[in-house]
Amino acid sequence: MTTVTLNVAKVKAYGTAGINAVTTILSIAAVSSAIGAPTVAVIEAADVALQSALKAFSDGAGSKVMVSYDSTSFKSQIDSVLVDLQSVTSLLGIAVSQAASTVPNSILVNANTALSALKTVLSVFEGVLGIVSVSAPHMTEEQALRTLHVSP
Repeated sequence: MTTVTLNVAKVKAYGTAGINAVTTILSIAAVSSAIGAPTVAVIEAADVALQSALKAFSDGAGSKVMVSYDSTSFKSQIDSVLVDLQSVTSLLGIAVSQAASTVPNSILVNANTALSALKTVLSVFEGVLGIVSVSAPHMTEEQALRTLHVSP
């Protein structure tokens, strides 16, 4: 069995990137309007779940710099961050796709950039955990985190 050791700051950065992507995309009034209040509420609920998972991981990790993914408590906490990040990424992808039918590309450019950055972050996170990612990175990890206003 291979032990995966994770940098706590990176896991926190990946979760924060998801939270920032939600904020970025939902702050585009045309996108929020195009997808409607019920969809915005679903995305916001997923965002709250991600924030909670990230807080539980951060509280559990405390001042540790590295944690073992094979450790029962950290594996569970990291899996929660991953699942919630996957959920946020999927929901934002659907939202941007829905908005594309009514919102001009010139307005969607920031949403698409944030979504691409988030997909990259998710792909990198999955790769670190040994999971084959569904999507290939669209930019480097550093570019993606910078796009989503996260410093690792």
